[in-house]
Amino acid sequence: MSGQKTVTPSAESLVASAKAAKSGGLPPLEKWNPPFCGDLDMQIRRDGTWFYQGTPIGRIELVKLFSTILWREGDDYFLVTPVEKVGIEVEDAPFVAVDFEVEGQGRDQRLTFVTNVGDSALAGPDHPIRVEREPDTGEPAPYVLIRRNLEALIDRKSFYRLIDLGAHHEGWFGIWSEGEFFRIIPSEELPEKGGEA
Repeated sequence: MSGQKTVTPSAESLVASAKAAKSGGLPPLEKWNPPFCGDLDMQIRRDGTWFYQGTPIGRIELVKLFSTILWREGDDYFLVTPVEKVGIEVEDAPFVAVDFEVEGQGRDQRLTFVTNVGDSALAGPDHPIRVEREPDTGEPAPYVLIRRNLEALIDRKSFYRLIDLGAHHEGWFGIWSEGEFFRIIPSEELPEKGGEA
């Protein structure tokens, strides 16, 4: 799709607009209502790698900047600045939860996740954990809500750590955080692990 720079959205124009709008913390995307300027050849792969025109974006500062202007509407994702809104492709979730910290235990347990772009979120009522099952393999795909309506796919090593912290509750095996119980799998589908919590 070729066109003049004035018409075709570019990563450069987004960077300039995002930097100009950035004033510490997350920008107020919900207050901006820029015109849709078309799709950008940008993709976030399932492993959290950002690609622009088929090439990985190697500068983490740039990825972090783009992540602050990421917006989701239904199943569609956009990069939004005060002056433009462009569509991008997201293979799965836009972020990856690469680690978490644990405080307390049992029902008083608190799990704080950290993403590949440096966001953190305390799992609980405002940041729920959900687990989807892959239709073909039955493999679990766990997610945690990070901000707005943007989720992180919980990476495999972190998910295994979660399983070690899991408990059975009301017929389900799952995980406690911030007073909430997040279901992972029906207890009957698992060999016995620990007691009811």
